[in-house]
Order: sequence, then C-alpha cells, then structure tokens
Amino acid sequence: MNPTEDMSFISLISGASVPVQIVMALLLLTSLISWWYIFIKFFSIRSADNEAEEFERVFWKGGDLNQLYESVTSGRRSTQGLASIFEAGFKEYARLKRQPSLDVGDVTEGARRAMRAAYNREMDELDSHLPFLASVGSVSPYIGLFGTVWGIMNAFRGLANMAQATLSHVAPGIAEALVATAIGLFAAIPAVIAYNRFTASADRLAVRYESFIEEFTNILQRKA
Repeated sequence: MNPTEDMSFISLISGASVPVQIVMALLLLTSLISWWYIFIKFFSIRSADNEAEEFERVFWKGGDLNQLYESVTSGRRSTQGLASIFEAGFKEYARLKRQPSLDVGDVTEGARRAMRAAYNREMDELDSHLPFLASVGSVSPYIGLFGTVWGIMNAFRGLANMAQATLSHVAPGIAEALVATAIGLFAAIPAVIAYNRFTASADRLAVRYESFIEEFTNILQRKA
C-alpha cells in the first residue's frame, strides 16, 4: 500500500496481501456464523426457561397426574424441557405399573431411568452449538495473529527495496496487518461472552431438571 493512500478500514483490507485477506474473510465468516448461533441459543434457552416455569406452575397445583399427562401429550408440538421429562417418566411408570410381577422399587427405578434418558436428550439440545462458540472464542485471536504476523513480514520485506525507510512507509503495512488482529478479537469476544452466559443458563436448567426428577420420583413412589 502506498503511504499516501487512504488508510480507511476498507482500504486497509483491500490493500492487504492475499493470505491476510483470506484470514480476514475466514474470521468474518466465523463471526457471522457465531452470531447466528448466539441468536439461536438466546431464544432457545429463553424458551426452555419459560416452558419450565409454566410447567412447574401447572404441576405443583396438585392436580391429577393422568389429566396432566393427557394435556401434555395432546398438543400438536412435541414436548420439550420438563414436560418431556415428565412425559417419559409417567409413561414408563404407567407401563410398568401394569406388570404385577414388579415391586414398587422396580417401577419407580424404571421411571427414573426413563426421565434420566429424557434429561440427557434435553441437555444435549441445550448444549448444542456451545462447543462451536467456545472454539471461536479460543481460536479466533490466534488466527488473527497469524494474519498480523504475515502482514508485518510483508511490510518489512517491502522495506528491503527502499534506500531509506520512514514511519510513513511502514505505517500502512503494519496497520493493515493489525486489522487482522482486530477482526480476530471482534469474532472472539462476543463468542466468549455468549458461551459463558449460555453455559451458566444451561447449568441452572440442568439443576432445575434434576431437582424435578428427584421430586417426581418421590411422588411416583408414594403413588405406587
């Protein structure tokens, strides 16, 4: 880049070498994908939290469990969250209860295993896309640093052909190289913040689900 050229952000990107431009394009694409996942996880976790709140409100009213099961399974959508755990546990409980050869412990333990399987499926859904955000947050700064090092090497290599090097000759090359670092941080920082927040939210929901499993198991044991 000529030192007299415009040093705007667009000019620095367009004037960078091809490897640095590839690094920038990769980081921008990664940032767009991570933002897409951030929005998906924000709404999915908020929906799971609201559904858990609504289901607990209905469940702890103390109504008939058979009616609650019918209302949960009669919806058009597949059950999610606590409703899915409840459905799996009560369905298995009703199936095992019809077998006279099983005692109370076997019936409740079977219902618990069914709820644990549903719990694992729900947690797998809550944790989806989080590893990608963690990878973006940890790797993006190093990818940007690679572009920075490559750009600075090109800048100093270009100075070898000049009889006298001044700051005006070095500044554009170093500036375009540092843009790669800036883009890497732009991709990494939101991903790290989102990962930490969503992980904490998923952990809170996990505790909520596990507490419900234990409490519902006790209810089924007394009912049996």
